[in-house]
Amino acid sequence: MNTPEGSATARRGGILELNAAILAAASVVGGKEREGPLGGCFDFVNPGDRFGQDTWESAESEMQRMALAGVLGKAHRSEQDVDLLLAGDLLNQCAGSAYGLLSYSIPYLGLYGACSTSAEGLLLAAALVSAGFAACAGVVTSSHNAAAERQFRTPLEYGGQRPQSGQWTVTGAGAFLVVPGCSGDTCPLYPVGTAPLSYIRAGMAGIVLDRGVTDANNMGAAMAPAAESTLCRFFEASGTFPGDYDLIVTGDLGWEGSRILCDLMDTHSAGGVSLSVRDRHNDCGCMIFSRSTQDTHSGGSGCGCSAAVLASYLLPRIQSGHIRRMLYLATGALMGPDSLKQGRSIPGVAHLLCLETPESVVAPQLHL
Repeated sequence: MNTPEGSATARRGGILELNAAILAAASVVGGKEREGPLGGCFDFVNPGDRFGQDTWESAESEMQRMALAGVLGKAHRSEQDVDLLLAGDLLNQCAGSAYGLLSYSIPYLGLYGACSTSAEGLLLAAALVSAGFAACAGVVTSSHNAAAERQFRTPLEYGGQRPQSGQWTVTGAGAFLVVPGCSGDTCPLYPVGTAPLSYIRAGMAGIVLDRGVTDANNMGAAMAPAAESTLCRFFEASGTFPGDYDLIVTGDLGWEGSRILCDLMDTHSAGGVSLSVRDRHNDCGCMIFSRSTQDTHSGGSGCGCSAAVLASYLLPRIQSGHIRRMLYLATGALMGPDSLKQGRSIPGVAHLLCLETPESVVAPQLHL
């Protein structure tokens, strides 16, 4: 089968070479997220976390609807301009996405990657537009603290206590529009006089790993080995090193999982060069809440955590050139409510994207 020129193709070591761009992004969060260090960056905030709805689950669906409406407005697009929606959340059967996007007449594919869903959706969207199967693809992900606690642990009314390794599920959503990559000065895909937020140059799907962690209040430990695996595979296949990137962002390992990942990466090297990420790593779960003033224990988590941080804070910094080249690595703990009750261990996965500022020509090139 012949592939069209400029299409996304699988490359050595599992890297996808991509030619896509994130045209616009929008974020929606609740009150606790607004009180955090990034509070002024988010597009829409509801302090009571209800979003005008009667249930927490309906509130999550409303966040998805608002996020997609927000990104369409920012890009000056209508739903008729979007060929495909890829969306997911933490609720059973991705109910948050299905109900939230009912009002849009856009073809829909539901995704479940737990906290990795934002990177999974962006990776698939970038591959589809790079290959010419879509001219514009939407990606939406969300999580709601109260809905997730009720499904995976205990309802908030129960007052269950969490250990320090536990993370706080973010009430938030992020939405993105992905289009083919081309010059912002001449490309008709972009609004006149503007460039996209970021180019998506490469991606890598993660491998599901299970290291025997059974504690749902220590998801960072379950996901960190998956992040280690994807990073090592990517560095080996691309011929690059941590120092070739301004920032390596995970989401959402939290404080505990980030410490474990840095310890793991300290043990790796290639060609005599260390693959340590300590001096350029950050985590969306650590960025969204204040460790000193907000009692979230090990930080944030949830599908909406990394999506909201990427949409509101990281992508604008890439567009402005403050971050020129970044690895975005969203991690997911792939357990279900029943598997937890049965005492099964928690598999983890991590999907990776290489994001670049629109004007950058960055060396060294990926050896794809």
